[in-house]
Amino acid sequence: MSDREGARPGVPGPDPKAGGQAEPNASAAAVAGLAREVEGLRRTVEAVAVLPGRVENLAGVVSGLAGKLAAKTAAGTRVSSWLAHDPHEVDAEALLAGLCGWLHQVFLRYPDGARTLPDCWAWHPEIIEELLWLWAAWSAAYTDPEARVSAAADWHDRLRPGVIRRIRDSYAKSCSIENHTPGREPTGAAAPVPLADAIPAIADWWTHRRDEPGPAPTGQQLDQAAGPRSRQGTRTRR
Repeated sequence: MSDREGARPGVPGPDPKAGGQAEPNASAAAVAGLAREVEGLRRTVEAVAVLPGRVENLAGVVSGLAGKLAAKTAAGTRVSSWLAHDPHEVDAEALLAGLCGWLHQVFLRYPDGARTLPDCWAWHPEIIEELLWLWAAWSAAYTDPEARVSAAADWHDRLRPGVIRRIRDSYAKSCSIENHTPGREPTGAAAPVPLADAIPAIADWWTHRRDEPGPAPTGQQLDQAAGPRSRQGTRTRR
């Protein structure tokens, strides 16, 4: 059947010109879409390409922060107290073992340190307390990457000599290991707080009437205060 025979009256036939224009327009749109996809892929590849460098930089930052944290931990930002030791927080044996290592490595290298530290140092909680903070101060001066040279200078010029002086003149002036044998060992109990029974009256006075004279000591408190003085006077006269 011919085109003429197949055409129905009133219905236009296909326009050859219109079909020819639609095909180039569709191809152009497809090419433009493909170009956009390629550009998007290019940007994605570029972003992925820089990721290893960024990850490496991030790893360096994290490593640096970890190092600083480790140094500050080693530097003893929180000093362990022997006098207020909490067995649930700190292993006493491990703490003393670490202290012994530092004494051997650093403290006893100084002649006055070797002369001053008594054999019975571990029996003196006040000496352990001093050595622990001195160890922490040394760590802060020498292991913290951000420490200034003035921290080391202060440790040498002021902190270490102060501990040496107190051990030599106060804590173990005439002590030896023999003084810790049975029958001669001094008590490890802390000295009682003088006249602690006066605290309620003192607190009431300071809270409500601090512009007035303080509470008068009782006769019992006067006797308690006189006891140590009288015994000290007796030892002095001898």
